Amino acid sequence: MTGASVETTLELWASSLREVKARLRPLFTQERVAASAGQFLDGLLGDERRKTGWMRAEAVGDPGPWRQQAILGRGRWDADRLRDIVRDYTLETLADPDAVLVLDETGFLKQGKASCGVGRQYTGSAGKITNCQIGVFASYVSRHGHAFIDRALYLPKVWTDDRDRLAAAHVPEHVRFATKPALALTMIEHAIAGNVPFSWVAADSVYGVGDIEMALKRAGKGYVLGVNATHSFRSWDKSLAVAGTAKDIAEALPEEAWRRLSAGEGSKGARLHDWAYLELADLDADDFDADFAGTWTRGLMIRRNIADGDLAFFSTWCPAGTTLEKLVTVEGHRWAIEDSFETAKNEFGLDHNETRSWHGWHRHVSLVMLAFAMVAVIRHRANAVPPPKTMRPARRKIDS
Repeated sequence: MTGASVETTLELWASSLREVKARLRPLFTQERVAASAGQFLDGLLGDERRKTGWMRAEAVGDPGPWRQQAILGRGRWDADRLRDIVRDYTLETLADPDAVLVLDETGFLKQGKASCGVGRQYTGSAGKITNCQIGVFASYVSRHGHAFIDRALYLPKVWTDDRDRLAAAHVPEHVRFATKPALALTMIEHAIAGNVPFSWVAADSVYGVGDIEMALKRAGKGYVLGVNATHSFRSWDKSLAVAGTAKDIAEALPEEAWRRLSAGEGSKGARLHDWAYLELADLDADDFDADFAGTWTRGLMIRRNIADGDLAFFSTWCPAGTTLEKLVTVEGHRWAIEDSFETAKNEFGLDHNETRSWHGWHRHVSLVMLAFAMVAVIRHRANAVPPPKTMRPARRKIDS
């Protein structure tokens, strides 16, 4: 936050906190419960490294964690309404027509078997199969900043096939098994229905094929979606004929097909890789019974690690004439959600949820999303404040 003075930044913090608490208020029927929710938010924004109920209670002067726990458990309020509040609040400041909607998942390490959705499953957070919950998230990334705008708890089939277990965790009766891509697709559809301004979707290979691709084509949204090395590609009506798996196509490319480009600035400077891009086909709206202007191109983009030659592959869909530089920039926006997960866990207690229920998980995560969005908005507003003007010394009049 380099644009504003310390005094201005503190004023932004105070006014922003009042604003988001005012937005929280309509979710609750009683003033005292709304006040507890505001104190819960205070605790998430506080300096305590562990955002447990006892820690949050101590920070706000409560004799115990019961009021904090009631916000997540016994209280009656709609976490999806809060999710929509977070989305609308975020867009008021960060909205941009060229924004990227980034989809990804993260793990929540757990002990025992009672926490909703918990089980032995792979999570990139730990880099292994372990006992955890998995949450799928959508992050809104624009030139103004980035923040989470949607989330869903993934339930493995061992959960959705056990109605008694679902009932014990207070999972709504309408919830059925849904794959992670299906959860992500619902988020995309929710964003489109909510008139969220974005032009692109970026995600890793978990979400890179199937219904998501078709939905984005029909909606006229560009995408850069990761795919596996064995995914097949074929071109038509292009000067360079392409057919085979992504890995085979990459290995057959001549060295002059690669370009060294940055996917954006990271903690250690420009994130440089070698990139190659192959246009596969030009298509128009009639091919998909869709409604978008102009001709769009389906392609294959390949990333090669400079140090070890490791390859990553992406299926792309974009307006004809889109440059490789633009596609690389879109893919580079995925870094924002990885950074967001780390920040949300380390600073706002994203993975410090102490409840076991369905609604407890969604309430806790939605409150963390609100805290994260508030800080993103403050950062943008602070950086937009022009630096204070300095007085130029008066020029001395020289007698002639």
